[in-house]
Amino acid sequence: SQVAALAGSLDAALGAWHPVRREHEVADAMAALAEGKSADNHLQMSLSAYVLAARLIQVVDAANERLAPMTSGRYTLEHSLDRTAGDRTRAGGGLGLLVHDSWSGHSREPKTLSGGEMFQASLALALGLADVVRHESGGLQMQSLFVDEGFGSLDGDSLDEVMDVLDDLRCGGRVVGVVSHVETMRERIPAQVRVTKARSGSTVQQT
Repeated sequence: SQVAALAGSLDAALGAWHPVRREHEVADAMAALAEGKSADNHLQMSLSAYVLAARLIQVVDAANERLAPMTSGRYTLEHSLDRTAGDRTRAGGGLGLLVHDSWSGHSREPKTLSGGEMFQASLALALGLADVVRHESGGLQMQSLFVDEGFGSLDGDSLDEVMDVLDDLRCGGRVVGVVSHVETMRERIPAQVRVTKARSGSTVQQT
């Protein structure tokens, strides 16, 4: 009868629908896991944040090799799973940084650093990133490095330590250029380009 035929068609449709439903449930669960919304995602991190966090850990390790000599071993950077400031997403976190102070034995937020210390940490991160990129690109050399300002926030000892790191880079074959108004740096930089402002215009002198 017609009813029997409709019942048969319904059974066939349900039979075809159940596998599709199971596939959808699996895909939905994987999507929730990747988005950091699943209870099985114990870190509550999205997949993209997890991948970036793994890269950040590599950069932090490389940066600490630069930061240690700049700060006489006082500061090291630490990767943090906490959310960064301003990140209100549910699946945020994993991209935070802390600064460990060996003098106090405690870790604290980078914003508590002085201007000079912040410059040192930023420079160390930039150098660490360059080291990681060079390593993962098959040893591709990033021959040039330019640092624009920031030196004026350093005290005399800190300036010497930063310049020692930059000198090591230069001795290793890299071209290091710095832009600064700090007069005492002239003694440490053999090749200079001086820009002097005047009413008639700026003049450039190479020494």
